Amino acid sequence: MNSHNSFEKDAHFMRLALQQARLAAEVDEVPVGAVVVLDGAVIASAHNKQICLNNPTGHAEILAIELAADKLQNYRLPGCSLYVTLEPCLMCVGAMIHARIDRLIFAASDPKTGMVDTVDQQFNKPYHNHRIQSQGGVLEAPCKQLLQDFFRGKRALKKPKN
Repeated sequence: MNSHNSFEKDAHFMRLALQQARLAAEVDEVPVGAVVVLDGAVIASAHNKQICLNNPTGHAEILAIELAADKLQNYRLPGCSLYVTLEPCLMCVGAMIHARIDRLIFAASDPKTGMVDTVDQQFNKPYHNHRIQSQGGVLEAPCKQLLQDFFRGKRALKKPKN
């Protein structure tokens, strides 16, 4: 597959993750979405639900991995790619390694908790027994804009009215 087709495929699945992120925003969750793809087909999709579930592990990536594992009836996800709208945190990176995800594709970097490229490079640590290929920046602008708009709205609600 040439690089143009590869980018188009990645963009297609990232748009689906972005749809999930929008669903999160609609229920006042941080707008992050994820999809798991196997053999060119979506096998799981999810969005952040920490508040809805009263669960600190309710990140989009964790929920999508759980759904994919259930669908495949396997705690390992070999051959799977995970598309997510925001660079994953340490918890989610750990889950991906344990699940044996083959490839991670993310949109926006996370300057506070991004553990793939930004704050740390967890996939490159020599002590992990599984290697995950990663690609950042796919549809970064719309995913980043959704997050910025969400948090701008949150800050506006906190401002005192004169």
